[in-house]
Amino acid sequence: MKAVVLAAGLGKRMRPLTFTKPKFLLPVAGKPALDHVFTLLKNAGINKIAIVVGFGREQIMDRYGDGSKLGLKLEYLRQKELLGTANAVSVAENFVGGERFVVMNGDILVDQESLNMILRRHEEFSSNRDFGGIMGTIEVDEPEQFGIVFMKGRKVSEIVEKPRRIKSRLANAGIYLFDSAIFDAIRKTKRSKRGEYELTVSMQILINKGKAIYTSPLNLWADIGRPWDLLVANEYFLQGQRGEIHGKVEVGANVEDRVYVGEGSIIRSGSYIRGPTYIGKDCDIGPNCFIRPSTGIGNKVRIGNAVEVKNSIIMDNTNIGHLSYVGDSVIGSNCNLGAGTTIANLRLDEKPIKMKIGGKAISSGRRKLGTIIADNVKTGINCTINVGVKIGPNSAIGPGAVVYKDVPPNLMVFVEPVVRKKKWKPQRPQHD
Repeated sequence: MKAVVLAAGLGKRMRPLTFTKPKFLLPVAGKPALDHVFTLLKNAGINKIAIVVGFGREQIMDRYGDGSKLGLKLEYLRQKELLGTANAVSVAENFVGGERFVVMNGDILVDQESLNMILRRHEEFSSNRDFGGIMGTIEVDEPEQFGIVFMKGRKVSEIVEKPRRIKSRLANAGIYLFDSAIFDAIRKTKRSKRGEYELTVSMQILINKGKAIYTSPLNLWADIGRPWDLLVANEYFLQGQRGEIHGKVEVGANVEDRVYVGEGSIIRSGSYIRGPTYIGKDCDIGPNCFIRPSTGIGNKVRIGNAVEVKNSIIMDNTNIGHLSYVGDSVIGSNCNLGAGTTIANLRLDEKPIKMKIGGKAISSGRRKLGTIIADNVKTGINCTINVGVKIGPNSAIGPGAVVYKDVPPNLMVFVEPVVRKKKWKPQRPQHD
C-alpha cells in the first residue's frame, strides 16, 4: 500500500513561526513533525510515500531527499495553487495508480497503534462491495473548530464542517484510507464558501452515492494548528521517549528520568535536568541551570548559567543567556536571549491565556502559556515578555523593555529612559 502526505499549506495560524519555515518542519520531541509521520508509516509497512508540497517545498525536499536515508521511497508532488485538501489529494492520482492508499495531513500526529488499527479496519471491511474508505476519528472538546462526524450504525452518514449547533463531538482526525473512487468524487466536488475544494465534501459525495465510509477511533492525536498545539504535541511524544546519554555529563550534574542527550552535547556541573526532556547534538547546557520536564531542545543550543527552562521548545542554534527564565514557550532558530530575559507564563488572575490568531484573540485553554518567538530574534538584557505574546522573525527587543503586545517581523522595540540630572552634594558621614 502507498501513502499520500499533505504538506503544502501556508500554516497561517502558526505564524510567526511559519514566516520562515513550513509548519511540517516545526520540531516535536526533538524531530520535525514530518519525521514522526514518516516513522508511523514505515513502522506500518508503508514505504512508498508521495508528499504533496507547496509553501516551503525546497526546505522539505532538502531535508528528506529521495527518502533513502529513512528507508523510504519519497516522491514530491506540487500543489501549484492552495485550493484545499481535495485538490491536494487529486494531484496524487497518478502516483496511487488505482490502488487503495493512506492519506495523512502532515500536521497531524497519532500513535502507532491508531494507524495500525486503521489498517486492521481495512482488512475487516475491504471485501465489502460498498467500501469507500476509513476515517480516523477523535472525541474533541471544541467541536465548532473541526469537521464533525455523524454516524448511522458503523458507517458515516454526514460530515459537517465547524457546526454552530453541537450535536456530536466526534471529529474528523485528518487521517484516512481511501479506495480510488475518491478521485471521481473529487472531480465532482465544488468549491466551498472558503473558495477551496474540501475533502470532506468529496467524502460526502461518496456517502450519498452509497459508498461506505467507516470510522476508526484514535488513541492519541495531536493537531498542530496553532502555536500552543506544538507544546501539547511535544509533551505527548516525549512521554514515550527513552533516556539515552550520547554526550557528556559532568560530575555534579543531575540527570533524571528519560532524558535524551545527543552526541557532542555537554551537561555542565550543577545542572539539574528532569525528564522527559530531549537535548539535541552539540549543545552546551549549564552550569547550574534547571531544565524541567517536557522540554525539547534542538541542536547547537546554548543554555547559560542559572537559566530555568520549563515545558518549552528551543530550536537549533539558539542561545539563552544566564539568569533567564523560559516557561511554556516556543523559541525559534538562531535566537539570542540576553541575560535576565524573563518570559511570563501565568496571568495574575490565572484565567486561560489568549493569543492573537489571524487578528482575533483566541483562548488557548491553557492556564500557563508564555511566548512564541520566531527565528532570528534578539533580546537585550533584563527584558520581560508578557503571556501570550508573539514576536516575529528578525526582530529585536532592547534592554529593559517590557513587551505586552505582539511584535511584527523586522522590528526593533526599545525603551528610551528619561534621564534627569540635578546637583547632588552627599552628606559627610558623622562619626560618634
